[in-house]
Amino acid sequence: MDLGKAFTFIFEDDKWIVKIAIAAVLVFIPVIGWFPLGGWMLEISRRVATGRQDVLPEWDDLGAYTIRGLKATVVVLIYYLPYILLSACVYSVPFLISGGQVSDNVEIGIIIVEVAVKCVTLVYFVFVTLIIPAALMRFTMNGDDIMAGLAFKEVIALVMNNIMAYVTIYLGYLVLTFLVPLGLIVVCVGILFTIPYSVAVLGHLYGQTYTDNDANDDLLTGSAPPSAPAASADWEG
Repeated sequence: MDLGKAFTFIFEDDKWIVKIAIAAVLVFIPVIGWFPLGGWMLEISRRVATGRQDVLPEWDDLGAYTIRGLKATVVVLIYYLPYILLSACVYSVPFLISGGQVSDNVEIGIIIVEVAVKCVTLVYFVFVTLIIPAALMRFTMNGDDIMAGLAFKEVIALVMNNIMAYVTIYLGYLVLTFLVPLGLIVVCVGILFTIPYSVAVLGHLYGQTYTDNDANDDLLTGSAPPSAPAASADWEG
């Protein structure tokens, strides 16, 4: 896996400034703007996975990117749903004991349960963050099929077959979480670059894991590899 390539590939495109600028505009469109951004990221992933040279996509099929990003969001939300529910339970605990209407023993018991749930929540969050790249790649490489992304057994097999690649993505993700705030610290407008840049880097890393992974769908199911999705004219080349 070429981590350095993921951080430098955008600069190989002659029109990278324009493409990143368009992505930056979408960042500041509340909620809706993030859907096409996610679809664009997965377009990068698909191109890397299939060995295309023009890795950084044009913005000539905004509708296709938006639909893909919306469907990908559904996949991600379903994976994180247990985390969301557990977190809601944890944050409700202070309200249970703040009124002082429970005994000290019950309060101690509630606090112990709270700590235990927090530990489980943290472990689950790390686990899901680790497997999400495999889920999204399986989703988008199977014609943007939500059910393909939710095939938990197959997703886990992808991760376990090449665990170090997914750990590398996780580490790259941690690096990028420090990079984005840096855009605000150095100069406020810097975030216009750091967020789209981070999205592009993750897209490239996702594509590399799928390319490197020996447990592709054809090996998992014994069938031929999935046909390329006809999601956009840009994808068709």
